[in-house]
Amino acid sequence: MDRHQQMTVFAAVAREQGLAAAARRLGVSQATISRSLAALETRLGAQLLNRSTRGVSLTEVGRAFASECERLLRMADEADASANGLHVEPKGLLSLVMPLLFGDRLLMPIVLDYLKAWPGIEMSVTYQDRFPNLHEEGIDVAVLIGALPDAFMVAREVGAVRQIVCASPAYLARHTEPRTPADLAAHSVVVCSADNRMQEWRLRQNGLMRTVPLKPVLRCTTPRSAIEASVRGAGLVCCLHYQADEHLRAGQLVPVLEAFEPDPVPVHLVYREGRRASARVRSFVDFAVERMRQHPVLSTGG
Repeated sequence: MDRHQQMTVFAAVAREQGLAAAARRLGVSQATISRSLAALETRLGAQLLNRSTRGVSLTEVGRAFASECERLLRMADEADASANGLHVEPKGLLSLVMPLLFGDRLLMPIVLDYLKAWPGIEMSVTYQDRFPNLHEEGIDVAVLIGALPDAFMVAREVGAVRQIVCASPAYLARHTEPRTPADLAAHSVVVCSADNRMQEWRLRQNGLMRTVPLKPVLRCTTPRSAIEASVRGAGLVCCLHYQADEHLRAGQLVPVLEAFEPDPVPVHLVYREGRRASARVRSFVDFAVERMRQHPVLSTGG
């Protein structure tokens, strides 16, 4: 069995999490699957699977190799399709990672429109605020809110979002609205412990960025929970504008200290392979960038 066949078998086992399911998917016997896996592990000199009476699971080496197998097999399929003149429409599975609130409120409607425009595409969407390692985790496209940490990342900037401080009208009715960053010392503060930016508030004063000392009355593990607490009158919250956009438009939250806001935070779509990216990656990035740049929260910073 050649390398391509071994990789196809291993990728099927990794996706299906079992030898029998992989055999059914590929239309071969389970014995064929077992022989292929044994030959692959021997050739690589590494254990790719943990085997037990309950089934199989990927080793750490196996997870990394499965990601590379998927990538290389996709590239091979695309090369075949291109040679055969079958590349008119993007096809296949596209993996996307995005922050929860950003996805719900900005990007998911674009994803659904893209799927309608390209019915040959399947998408796997993961919500997480942590930015992934695209190559190690086998991710095609991810949303990065913040400056690019690596100058060699392949990315398209789609806009920027404001970092704001806000509170509910009910809270501000009970407390004097802060007029300067120093006034925050007299206020109740809610922070999101999962976002380092929101645990240490930085505001611009006299042309300089200053860190504001905080004594939070409430720490929440997600931006959504911190914002909801502020809506209910718990205190002031610092967040990115899009995260609180619906509450701001409904009048449930009111921005304060707007004159002291830091510079808007850039937003990028980051993707693998650059100019060699697959047709489905290029088509999604082009589709999403055009629409995201038109969104009022991104095009004006809120």
